[in-house]
Amino acid sequence: MNSNSPLVCPRCAFETVGKLATSPVPGVWDVLQCGQCLYTWRTSEPARRTERDSYPEQFRMTLADIENAIEVPTVPPLRTAG
Repeated sequence: MNSNSPLVCPRCAFETVGKLATSPVPGVWDVLQCGQCLYTWRTSEPARRTERDSYPEQFRMTLADIENAIEVPTVPPLRTAG
């Protein structure tokens, strides 16, 4: 990740990004998550996953895309052994 670039979500360009985790070895990577679309990435991943300008066009989202997304179905309960 380019440290000179403002931190925005690669997928939806939202400007609120939070840190979920940090590598056990200091300075190696952080896991970040977008506050809007919930996209999550590790800072050590390639630019196509971490930088808006390099993120594939076909996977980018707008606020309208997010608001109009279909509901994701819940995961059913586990089956019991029987």
